[in-house]
Amino acid sequence: MQIRILIIVENLPSPFDRRVWQEATTLKQAGYEVSIICPTGKGYEKKYEVIDGIYIYRHNLPLEAEGALGYALEYITALFWQFVLAWRVLLTRGFDAIHACNPPDNIFLIGGFFKLFGKKFLFDHHDINPELYEAKFGRRDFFYKVMLAWERWTFKIADVSIATNESYKRIAIERGGMPSDRVFVVRSGPKLDRLKIIPPVVSLKKGRKFLVGYVGVMGKQEGIDYLLRAVCHLVHDMKRTDVHFGLVGGGTSLEEMKAYARKLGIADYVTFTDRVPDQEMLEMLNTADVCVNPDVANEMNDKSTMNKIMEYMALAKPIVQFDLTEGRFSAQQASLYAKKNDVVDMAEKIACLLDDAALREQLGQFGRNRVIRELEWEHEAPKLLEAYKVLFASSRQ
Repeated sequence: MQIRILIIVENLPSPFDRRVWQEATTLKQAGYEVSIICPTGKGYEKKYEVIDGIYIYRHNLPLEAEGALGYALEYITALFWQFVLAWRVLLTRGFDAIHACNPPDNIFLIGGFFKLFGKKFLFDHHDINPELYEAKFGRRDFFYKVMLAWERWTFKIADVSIATNESYKRIAIERGGMPSDRVFVVRSGPKLDRLKIIPPVVSLKKGRKFLVGYVGVMGKQEGIDYLLRAVCHLVHDMKRTDVHFGLVGGGTSLEEMKAYARKLGIADYVTFTDRVPDQEMLEMLNTADVCVNPDVANEMNDKSTMNKIMEYMALAKPIVQFDLTEGRFSAQQASLYAKKNDVVDMAEKIACLLDDAALREQLGQFGRNRVIRELEWEHEAPKLLEAYKVLFASSRQ
């Protein structure tokens, strides 16, 4: 009998969430039946559809959350619809296991409930939420303690956990109490059939010689304000008027960052695209001479693997980023590393690459080769399937 998996993800719609979609399609190809519960989003408004044989159930959410109370409303609404839709899936298609993708860490409430009916529960650890909360709000208050409690209960209830890197695996074992043989590292490796190298679109440079590219969320912990201050230093202090910046992505801070660029007097040097289809994202990154990752140096980002870095590498782009543990592990010699949170050093590292075509080529090819040989999704898919083999081999005592 075909084993049936229900994936629950709260923060992004499918198939837009690339990690979730890669996992879902891998499981489908391995013979599992896969259903997904996720929110709606721009371009993903249908409440139900079947894509590539995967059954997708979507629900509405309040406007994108800002502030602790905003997140609380979002999480409560999402949890309600996840529970309703989980029953719908159970009574129609059925499921044998729930695969819960955080953030947030409250999906254990659904996983724990359905374990009472013999269903298994796998936790897919995308973000370390206590650190994420601290990065967003700069405090360890009551809600921070709630994040820690949710995390503990998630690991306590999970039969198996998968982590995006070794740092997350240590958290699962040391802070979550998971047995090491039930924690699997499954990195968010890019798929090269999606991240294709295509000809540059010169018009994206806005008449300038160079383009620096960024793709990702426009949120506080992503350090877009740091990047804009680095742009300001390049343009006004280093007198580099030959470079344009293309920033791809949406988020709660997008309008604030646009206003900040105007305040710094650099709006003419920065294009904000908001969320765009893959083709437009690929055009921007393929046109870029250098790509940047301005993630702020904090506990959250130091321990997290950023998908954007491996996407840059897949496209053979040299990178500049702050010197963070997991960022350095992913990129290795594909990147130059600026001092932590030092915008002047970031600007100087960007200028260094812009002025050295041979170094750009060297870093870009190293990154591309590392993805092909070690980091592409085809190297990670077997690890996901091994985690599922253990999940169904026996129940956790």
